[in-house]
Parts: sequence; structure tokens; C-alpha cells
Amino acid sequence: MNTNTPCFEYLVISRGHWDASASKEDIQRAIDAFYVWHERMVAEGRMKHGSRLMKDGKSVSRHGVTDGPYTEAKEVIGGYWFVYARSLEEAAQLLAQNPCLGYGLVNEVRELDPVPGSAFAVTAETPPRG
Repeated sequence: MNTNTPCFEYLVISRGHWDASASKEDIQRAIDAFYVWHERMVAEGRMKHGSRLMKDGKSVSRHGVTDGPYTEAKEVIGGYWFVYARSLEEAAQLLAQNPCLGYGLVNEVRELDPVPGSAFAVTAETPPRG
């Protein structure tokens, strides 16, 4: 790996549910293996800590504050953390080593945009124009 190539920071979102057919013991082994893997990646400077998310939350919008979020069950977000990589592909390859993926969880990885938002720039929040 070329150490002169700059790394970018990516947000990792853990989604999904544990496989219903997996035993609690198998899931616990995957969780334990995840923490060993994650701590090794943090020690190597490839990742930094995030957190699991609690179940309760609030949704805040121009319409006010409501209980929630209430998303479809397939879109449950369980936690987040950060990874450093030289490309989105490299970040995805690193995350493919996550031991929890074998038991139903999915990792979404997105590069963080260092540029401030602008109404004149096309961003992730820009509505599609058809």
C-alpha cells in the first residue's frame, strides 16, 4: 500500500437484523470477533470508534419533533463507526472482513464530504429533477 496516497474518512452504517436461524452462541461469537477485529483496525489507524445506537429516538423536522424514527424493519440502523481508506473500493474491501456480515448485518459505507453544503451544488440532499 502506498503510504503517500492520502486516506479519506468514510462513515460506516450498520444495518439489518441478526439471522433468525443463527443461535445466540453463534451471534455472540461473531460479536466478540467483531470487537477483536475492530480494535485491531483502530490500533492500525484504519478505523475509529463509533457506537451502537439505542432503540428510542426522535425525528426533528420543520413540522416539529415526533417520536421515532419509525423505519421499515429492513432499514433498521444498529450503529455506526468510521473507516480510513484510499478509495471507496478499499473501504468496502476492509469492511468485507467484518465477522458480523455472516449473520445478517449489512454495512453501508459513505465517504464524508469535507465541502460545506450549498444550494447551488449537487449533493446527497439534492432532489432529483426530472
